[in-house]
Amino acid sequence: MSSDTAKLLDATFREWVQDQDPVRARIAVFEKVRDIPYAVIPELIDARRYTKILTLRRGSCTPKHFLLADMFRRLGLLTLFTVYPFRWGERSEILENYPPLLKELADKQPVGYHLACKVEIEGRLVLVDATLDKPLSKLELLPVNLSWDGFSDTLLPMTPIGEEITFHPLEAHVMKPVITPEALIFYDFLNRCMDEVRKNGTNLSFQPRIIVRGKLRLESSV
Repeated sequence: MSSDTAKLLDATFREWVQDQDPVRARIAVFEKVRDIPYAVIPELIDARRYTKILTLRRGSCTPKHFLLADMFRRLGLLTLFTVYPFRWGERSEILENYPPLLKELADKQPVGYHLACKVEIEGRLVLVDATLDKPLSKLELLPVNLSWDGFSDTLLPMTPIGEEITFHPLEAHVMKPVITPEALIFYDFLNRCMDEVRKNGTNLSFQPRIIVRGKLRLESSV
């Protein structure tokens, strides 16, 4: 980690928890990370690059929870990573109001792996998930954690299809996704749809189409 990155993390931590008691500090950290807009940006899904989420102000579950764990560690909280296998199309209730192409692309994605945190609080490991930002609650079916009391388990934004796997933060480097061209198309479409939800709620005017010319890419008409 570069000295500039370390300074950015230090300054961010001080800003987020200034003058807060321990409980309020961990709630504040959760809320700050949660409200970074959700977007899948593949280059941030890396234990060495996740800090760029602070400058890009966008990121998915992995960089968000890498950041959350760093901040909790600074609060003296033991934090582990938990990984949950899932299928993008499994929660059909979330996708039912999206353009059909998004549902089609989601159903074609291989098994994905969702990252969250388990934090030791008062002798118990508590599930803390800061994946989905508050504005996404405009789509009522999305499981956005609108509040956290600093003690209770939060909701997951997906339906696990297998047992959770737990990692120590020192093992974060082993969590590397395999990104296919088809996945990039899906992520781009998903990110655009999330922006539409933030802007218009469930009224999605975004109507993309896939164009194949040598390489897969995505165009859109608004």
